[in-house]
Amino acid sequence: MLKVENVIAGYLAGSRVLDGFSIEIKKGEVVALLGRNGMGKTTFLKALMGHVGISQGSMLFDGQELAGKKPYEIARMGMGYVPQGRDIFSDFTVEENLRMGLLGHPGKSKEIPDWAFDLFPILRERRTQRAGSFSGGQQQQLAIVRALIAKPKLLLLDEPSEGIQPSIVQDIGRVLSDIAKEQGLTILLVEQNMELVLGMAQRCLFMENGRVVYETDEVQALRDDPAPIHKYLAV
Repeated sequence: MLKVENVIAGYLAGSRVLDGFSIEIKKGEVVALLGRNGMGKTTFLKALMGHVGISQGSMLFDGQELAGKKPYEIARMGMGYVPQGRDIFSDFTVEENLRMGLLGHPGKSKEIPDWAFDLFPILRERRTQRAGSFSGGQQQQLAIVRALIAKPKLLLLDEPSEGIQPSIVQDIGRVLSDIAKEQGLTILLVEQNMELVLGMAQRCLFMENGRVVYETDEVQALRDDPAPIHKYLAV
């Protein structure tokens, strides 16, 4: 589904936040991308979505090159994105925020499906309220549903547990895991909360200095032998 090879990217001319970054994700996988702050995780997600340009390499999504495409074109190809900080529209209601997730998708109904409210029932209860009145966890739930409402093939999540109470983090992990299992949704998760990672991911990739340096599909073994976690995540 996603094949990225030897990508170089940065925010300034000549900078290399991503420096020879390569990754491959198969359809239906839940993959966690891990690393200390500043290693390029968020930059990679932004590059996938067309918010950061690449100077070298290729990024193929279902066989189509992403480099050079605009964010709305990438979204139409079937990629959903929940950025760090959520980026919900605070002055819009829940319903208005969810309709924003349907804009730019020709041929899709602009009506909010019932299943969208089934994921996190609090959104149904507060569907006419302004999103800015929500807690951080409820805003994150809204951002996730907004990204899912157009039925993406691949969902990108950037630090979805950041600043959220543990009970809501668990709820988010459960919902996303259920969708992945039942609907075959592919997920790329950037996250620091290892409990969420170990509860969701089938494979973990660790980054250093703009590239993947270690990976494992023995995710549960990290509980008993956390050496990679200490090596690549400890400050």
